[in-house]
Amino acid sequence: MASAAQQQAQEAKPAKRKPVFTKVDQLRPGTGGHTLVVKVVNSTTVLQKGGAASAHLRHTRIAECLVGDETGSIVFTARNEQVDLLTPGASVILRNAKIDMFKGCMRLAVDKWGRVEVTEPADFVAKEGNNLSLIEYELVNVSEE
Repeated sequence: MASAAQQQAQEAKPAKRKPVFTKVDQLRPGTGGHTLVVKVVNSTTVLQKGGAASAHLRHTRIAECLVGDETGSIVFTARNEQVDLLTPGASVILRNAKIDMFKGCMRLAVDKWGRVEVTEPADFVAKEGNNLSLIEYELVNVSEE
């Protein structure tokens, strides 16, 4: 039998928030905390190192994957274990994803605070025509007069 204090502590826990799913075309530079359902269009390994040089170094693998939903597409930078999950044609849920800027263009990434989960096949076709990673942004300093 649980004590009254334990019951009260359990009731005081905040309920988990329902995730608010973002669409690809709503992504903006410098934002984070996005939860998206996307399909992987393609995946290209851009960096693979570690292992042979010394045993204590971790393997580092980075792949650039074009992911998208019915509103648009964006390049997702997959790291290490994420590379195995992002196979072309797979549907994944990206939790707590953030936008990184690379050479003035947006890249989607999930760091250690987020998760990449493979889910059942989504019933949409990724829209490759609206690739947000092809838009170049420029940082403009606004001076107040």
